[in-house]
Amino acid sequence: MTIDKQQFHWERLMLDSECMMLDDQDMAEEWIVRVEGKEYGPADIETLREWKREGRLLPENEARKAGADLWSAAAAIPGLFNVGPIASASVPRPTQPPLETRHRSFGQILVETLQIYRKGFFRFLGLTLLVLLPSLVSQAMTAVAQTGRSSDADVRVLAAGAFALLMFVLSTVMWPVYIAGIQIVTAEIAGGRRSGLVAALNEAVRFWPRVAALCIFVYGVFFLLIVFGLVIAAMALAGGSSLLLILFALGLLFLQVWMFGRFFVNVLFWQQFAVLENAAFIDSLRDSRNLAHSGRDLPWFKRPLWRGAFIASLWFAFVLAVTLVSEWTTFHHYFDQLMTTQDPQALLQRLTEAQQARGFDVSAFVLNLVQKILQPLLGIAFVVLYLDSKIHLER
Repeated sequence: MTIDKQQFHWERLMLDSECMMLDDQDMAEEWIVRVEGKEYGPADIETLREWKREGRLLPENEARKAGADLWSAAAAIPGLFNVGPIASASVPRPTQPPLETRHRSFGQILVETLQIYRKGFFRFLGLTLLVLLPSLVSQAMTAVAQTGRSSDADVRVLAAGAFALLMFVLSTVMWPVYIAGIQIVTAEIAGGRRSGLVAALNEAVRFWPRVAALCIFVYGVFFLLIVFGLVIAAMALAGGSSLLLILFALGLLFLQVWMFGRFFVNVLFWQQFAVLENAAFIDSLRDSRNLAHSGRDLPWFKRPLWRGAFIASLWFAFVLAVTLVSEWTTFHHYFDQLMTTQDPQALLQRLTEAQQARGFDVSAFVLNLVQKILQPLLGIAFVVLYLDSKIHLER
């Protein structure tokens, strides 16, 4: 046997052994493929190769590992469309396969949001308790203070007020950790990775200074815009029958609504860029604005801007419904008093007495608690929307 034949023989043996090792490794994994919106599987690598030979599976079809949520191109499955060095010469292998080859529909974003929330429920609940527990403890202390004896009622009320202020400060301090934790846990679950709550908290604490600064800026601007709107409303009421002042107030109100909507769009994805991209303060705001205004080649209802507005509208509608249901009796009583009482001072006194006589409302407390527990859904939905929007931006 010549040297060339020996070399060819050894190269062939090495190639066969590599393929066998690859086959043994792939046999332990099962995949789910999605073709024209329908999912098939789980299937092992041999079944996938058979589908490929039959022309039922193409490299651009979507695929994911069984038990994972992250979709990629079928071309990225090891050993399926690109086996060994011989195949790599004819079929170029992408250096970094895309996370998703096609846009999720709005319904798919909502479904994936619910799936992620279900899989990480206890981790999301733990993050929620960071900001919810101080509020619950404060309400409990206030209820205890109101049931005290009249002799020491003032001391109890003062102590309850101081404790409530302390709990409010604690909840505010933990809010940036909560925001960062939602981003981290959602990204971990969406990527098919699992990490505990403690690990997520340790990671979230690192982002506290940046997220806290962004919270102060973003929420501060929203607060000022709301105050601006209230000032405009007060101006319109004070104007009375002055047509010129009413028109001026309407013009300012239009400006306030435009500024509010514009700012809302620009900061749509600041949380995701600040945490998931580890972007700096200014970069988070700039990248958020760029991503929100991307997708101009898509239909308007598929653009990140409108999808984000739809998601926020759904959540605010849910919050409004919960608030109306929990406070319906109070609103109804306020309306009756407003229609029957002409004296403003007497009206205020009656409303105050009614609020004190109402005491602790269990049904309202439970509904508000459910709302807080479900609140991570909003953050999860925006992370899923962010991941989906980034695909189109990077293509």
